[in-house]
Amino acid sequence: MTVKPPRTPRTGGPVSVPSARTAGPTARSGETAEETAGEAGDLPPASRGFLAKAAAVTAALSVAGALLGLVRDQALARLFGAGSDTDAFLVAWTVPEFAATLLIEDGLAFALIPAFSMALARRSQGAPGDPVRALVAGTLPRLSLAFVAVGALFIGIAPQLVAVLAPGLPDPALAVDCTRLTATCVVSFGLAGYCSAALRAHRRYVAPAAIYVAYNVGIITGMFVLGGRWGVRSAAAGVAVGGLLMVLAQLPSLCGQLRKKRRGADGAEIVEEPRPLDTALLTTVLLFALCRQSQTLVERFLASNLPAGAISHLNYAQKVAQMPMILSVMVCTVTFPVVARALAEGDTERARGRVERDLSLAACIVLLGTAAVVACAPQMIELLFQRGAFTARDTAATAGVMRVYALGLLGQTMVGALARSYFSAGRGSWYPVGAMAAGIIVTAWIGALSVGAWGVYGIAAANATGITVTALVLLAGMGPRSVPIGVRGVLRELSRPMRAALVATPVGALAAAQFTDPMAGLAAGGCTVTVVFLLLGRALGAQGIVSALRSVRSATRRLSHGRS
Repeated sequence: MTVKPPRTPRTGGPVSVPSARTAGPTARSGETAEETAGEAGDLPPASRGFLAKAAAVTAALSVAGALLGLVRDQALARLFGAGSDTDAFLVAWTVPEFAATLLIEDGLAFALIPAFSMALARRSQGAPGDPVRALVAGTLPRLSLAFVAVGALFIGIAPQLVAVLAPGLPDPALAVDCTRLTATCVVSFGLAGYCSAALRAHRRYVAPAAIYVAYNVGIITGMFVLGGRWGVRSAAAGVAVGGLLMVLAQLPSLCGQLRKKRRGADGAEIVEEPRPLDTALLTTVLLFALCRQSQTLVERFLASNLPAGAISHLNYAQKVAQMPMILSVMVCTVTFPVVARALAEGDTERARGRVERDLSLAACIVLLGTAAVVACAPQMIELLFQRGAFTARDTAATAGVMRVYALGLLGQTMVGALARSYFSAGRGSWYPVGAMAAGIIVTAWIGALSVGAWGVYGIAAANATGITVTALVLLAGMGPRSVPIGVRGVLRELSRPMRAALVATPVGALAAAQFTDPMAGLAAGGCTVTVVFLLLGRALGAQGIVSALRSVRSATRRLSHGRS
């Protein structure tokens, strides 16, 4: 592997670089040089291909999980419609939604990935003992006990929890039963999130990316096997089964990583004292994730006093509209361990460049998706859900809400990307918590003022406004509190795909409206949005679009050369 000299950041003097970076790691049997380079934290040009492949695999499995999530929602709509039963289940669904954010997607990952990255950096520097195994020994037993205690608490206080979340619910007893079943996910999601963070820090992405495939398979199976006997409770039972499958999907890979033991010159195993997580870091990341997910609490609380089906319409609209955001955040999910490892090694310049590129690409992906969602919302909802108990009236209501909700997708993506930058150094930071709290206040204030006049549309508008405020506050605080990116340059770059999306949306909507068949309308609108967005974005010089098109051309050339 080519050895590169240590880098010097723009902001100061030379960086202290571990000796392992200078010497270069030795490839282990069965691993490629790119994988070994990735584990060592060094990112020569050769390992960029590894990151691209990891991003592609992660995106493919995430899309598969998201599509199964749509199948899950389709099954829920077809079997149980959009009424009081589904409203009761969706109140209970608040528990796994919070657990996923706190324990898998944001909170625990923001604390554990930097911690494992630091442990790997210390191991590559030749630190005594095995920092990785010491971290596991100091964190996993304590966290597991906490997961069990919180899960048991939620099962016990389910009636009070339902009364707080949705005081106007017509059938609270059904919601209580479902909540007790879904509360088991606190334990399973906690363990799944721990495995996911540890594996991603080791640059192992396949198993963590597959967890939502396993999860949704469990829910779908539960609904079809038990739906006739248990009703909507079968979906809650599926949540419990799906959570267990998430853990089982990752255990073999994680055990394989932790089984590797370090030995001294005499052949004896090297042992290090257990190392717990930094309390300030864990506190701030969990509070940030809790504040972020509180938007759902505000929505469900306000919608519980609207006519039956309002919570369901919001839920279906969000699930479809969030797909572009999920794809865009995958970019940051793959590179988060890279940024954390770079900061652990003192290489702020590498971290800065990575974050700026990620923001550009993620914004292009989500804005293209936003344009398609707004342009083709009725066709999407009709094609996905309008069957069985889900009527044309439900389609119209859900599509309208989805168009309003989609206006906040760029803010959702920016919050996900920027929050990772704040916590990637492995230190607690209260600034993201304050930014998210400000967004929640805006969401609650606008929602309370507008729900009476605008119903679910007012709630969706409040959500979009609140998360956008949070994104702007986080972006304004970048610098000494986080990775020192150029904020003005980032804003200029974001304006280019935004202009492209503003033009592509009405053109795509006009094309979709020419067809009465939803499949044809969606195809026409989606293709039109994509072509207009890419052409205009390239003409405006949007770096995310230019880089993506260049990568596609390079891949096409390689494929054609391989065939010849």
